Amino acid sequence: MEETVSPLGGWESFYVIIGSSAAALTGLQFVVIALVTETRQRTSTNTVDAFATPTIVHFCAVLLVAAVLSAPWPTLVGAALALGRHSTAALFMAAATSVLLLFIGIHNAWDTVTYVALDRLGAGEDQEGG
Repeated sequence: MEETVSPLGGWESFYVIIGSSAAALTGLQFVVIALVTETRQRTSTNTVDAFATPTIVHFCAVLLVAAVLSAPWPTLVGAALALGRHSTAALFMAAATSVLLLFIGIHNAWDTVTYVALDRLGAGEDQEGG
């Protein structure tokens, strides 16, 4: 009896790494937002919505893709219809999309940190000069 090899087998390490990265960065983003709320400076919900929400969405999308593609499905799932015919291309597209979303999330997180740091620095200068 011949055992079939899943095309996802070679991607296991990739999705473990990218999924773990997305999960860790999501947690780190929560820590940053929690620290921002501890500052004396007022931050509006619009600021949090503008920076934090898209970042969490990007990180969670990567985590979802990693979880779906790492799960031991008994058969191909509906989202992987192209996997049967074009498995290499479909897996590379899923990987490229995951990496792109992860980098967008990292960029957004960097923007959040620099905005908060510069905004806080500006508030400190206002207090010293006033």
